[in-house]
Amino acid sequence: MTNEWSIQQIARLAGTTSRTLRHYGELGLLSPLRVGENGYRYYDAEALVRLQRILLLRELGIGLPQIAEILARPTSQEGALEAHLAWLEQESRRLDRQIAAVATTIENLRGGEQLMAEKMFDGFDHTAHRDEVVQRWGADAYAAGDAWWRGLGADKKAQWQRSTAELAAEWAAAAERGVDPRGTEAQLLAERHVAWLTGIPGTPASDPDGDVTAYVVGLADMYVADPRFAQNYGGDAGARFVRDALRHHMGAED
Repeated sequence: MTNEWSIQQIARLAGTTSRTLRHYGELGLLSPLRVGENGYRYYDAEALVRLQRILLLRELGIGLPQIAEILARPTSQEGALEAHLAWLEQESRRLDRQIAAVATTIENLRGGEQLMAEKMFDGFDHTAHRDEVVQRWGADAYAAGDAWWRGLGADKKAQWQRSTAELAAEWAAAAERGVDPRGTEAQLLAERHVAWLTGIPGTPASDPDGDVTAYVVGLADMYVADPRFAQNYGGDAGARFVRDALRHHMGAED
């Protein structure tokens, strides 16, 4: 007998909702193996692999129309996942360096120590991911981000890094004080956070025609899913606070 899972089981395992899975089905992204007499949808192993790809692409801020195009490309599931895994492993190494740099900056700011500019931008060199950026968002997006960063100059780069660290510290402090993620203070932080993201050329958030909500929500979920991000906001509780505030701000609460 073919292994199959109900829509409720898949939603629970994937950390999503039945409504979202049905929406994917309506868009032709994820078809059930069968629909029972009770109206419940049941999925097989092939659908699970397809859902994993969808969720991975969503976390990268890619919109559903673009995901449909990617899934329609003539490639095997294994080949597509292997390519994605290779990028994730490369990104993981870069994020380790970037997170360490930001954490050091926060410590220096809190301790009133002198900032070490030569150590603040480790892991921020996006030229290492040129091919990935071009493939996902196009050559124009890469060129815009590259020109923006290179054109900032040392002082403005340091200023940008400082504001990034300060925003992370304010998120962590608000979470520690038990601020309501839907309250005014948290929503002002969320507004600043989105402005920070949209101010970086080349990202989906900076594109007027891009799916900003999907991009922001995908990152917010990543803050919780990846402990390396969570430590920037004081740990798991802080990351969940940031996620909930951003989801509320973007009108994307489950």
